[in-house]
Amino acid sequence: MSAPQQQSQQQQQHVRVVEQQQVEPAEAVTSSKASESISASKELTGLTHECGVFGAIACGDWPTQMDIGHVICLGLVALQHRGQESAGIATSEGKCSKNFNVHKGMGMISTLFNDDSMKKLRGNLGIGHTRYSTAGGSGVVNCQPFVVHTTHGALALAHNGELVNNESLRREVLARGVGLSTHSDSELIAQSLCCAPEDVSEMDGPNWPARIRHFMMLAPLSYSLVIMLKDKIYAVRDTYGNRPLCIGKIVPINAGHGNNSDTPADGWVVSSESCGFLSIGARYVREVEPGEIVELSRSGYRTVDIVERPDFKRMAFCIFEYVYFARGDSIFEGQMVYTVRLQCGRQLWREAPVEADIVSSVPESGTAAAHGYARESGIEFAEVLCRNRYVGRTFIQPSTRLRQLGVAKKFGALSENVAGKRLVLIDDSIVRGNTIGPIIKLLRDAGAREVHIRIASPPLQYPCYMGINIPTREELIANKLNPDQLAKHVGADSLAYLSVEGLVEAVQLKHRDAGAGNSRATGHCTACLTGEYPGGLPDELSW
Repeated sequence: MSAPQQQSQQQQQHVRVVEQQQVEPAEAVTSSKASESISASKELTGLTHECGVFGAIACGDWPTQMDIGHVICLGLVALQHRGQESAGIATSEGKCSKNFNVHKGMGMISTLFNDDSMKKLRGNLGIGHTRYSTAGGSGVVNCQPFVVHTTHGALALAHNGELVNNESLRREVLARGVGLSTHSDSELIAQSLCCAPEDVSEMDGPNWPARIRHFMMLAPLSYSLVIMLKDKIYAVRDTYGNRPLCIGKIVPINAGHGNNSDTPADGWVVSSESCGFLSIGARYVREVEPGEIVELSRSGYRTVDIVERPDFKRMAFCIFEYVYFARGDSIFEGQMVYTVRLQCGRQLWREAPVEADIVSSVPESGTAAAHGYARESGIEFAEVLCRNRYVGRTFIQPSTRLRQLGVAKKFGALSENVAGKRLVLIDDSIVRGNTIGPIIKLLRDAGAREVHIRIASPPLQYPCYMGINIPTREELIANKLNPDQLAKHVGADSLAYLSVEGLVEAVQLKHRDAGAGNSRATGHCTACLTGEYPGGLPDELSW
């Protein structure tokens, strides 16, 4: 076969990504305003997660009586805190490998999906995605799930994370003669999966687990993936376990809330977090393990492969999932996020005690830690800030002055709880330091005698290259001011952070308490706090 013929055959295995064709005109019209709103909201804190992924498949006879599209939509609503820039759903009826039903666009889930769009998403299985942009930027073309057509049929993919070595992978894909229409990692992953490894025989059809394994060997982190084919879904987590992914079982409506292991499954779900399982009638089963490839089909789920990380490398689950990103009712590593945040507050009191009359929080991010601080110290917990829930993100503008005015619109002070009191105010993190100062002023104007700030995480000092939008080192306030200087800068009587050791202690406490016999391999990425990156620094994008 001649070289041009070989290149033509390779290109036939890859087809144009169909994002532009899948977006309906109404979505395209609103995408510009949605992008502006999200851009403004990012300026507020500078700390955003990339996205959340969700997949669902019905068991038993197809066509199913279960409304898979609605199940996925509700699952994405529960993951909305992980991304509010764009969203999408792709479903399959399990019969035709040529086409999927797809609806996606810019904006919140509640504005994207209505009765008309949901009618188009009929199917027996599907995947969904909600997004903030890190790699690839903001725009309709980068909305997920990504759908590509191969010689073996359609493939849909949704991705949470960011490829550390995306530049070398991009070069490899481009060298095959494959065009890439975006800078998105997700398109890169999808196109990588479309070409079979040279050492894998596919005489009887595509070996998707082998293709996924090949990709995982090339890309160490960071990703959790849901990949949909005609009649099955693959759930994939990188070998470091950097991004979360878990499995749930959809049980019959009349099932109890006890042990559902013997209850027949109506379906199976996979999600970035477990927080939405109960709302869709599902029960948490377990996490997808680091390096594991799980296949979900109408008959159940099974592990088809496990890719091991190097022996000298530890697991590197993002520790900021516990601190900030995850919803409090989600379960990671066998423990509820709320419980860990409560323990962070207890540890914070041990490290940074202060004499005060009441303990309170910046709602709702610091509330669990504030309760832990109050319980450990014996100081009464009381609410001091009242959130205005009807102030939308569009009120937050990019200038510092208007950001501060936005904080005033967002909160009110409960002056009867504050007047004449020495107050400890707990928050989960400080990024740029723009919002805490106006809050302190608000409390002093309400009569607070003293305001002591306690942060239930260590100072953020380094950017993240694995799916979290953390500003540059120059923008991070902890690199400009030490705690005493920062306290003076924001108008606090004192300010202290939880130590890195204290945070790790809080996160791993349950596993140590369980004893050596029940312990499991754990390890956490603290790169944004320590500068120690589990996979090294990323490639620089050269185009």
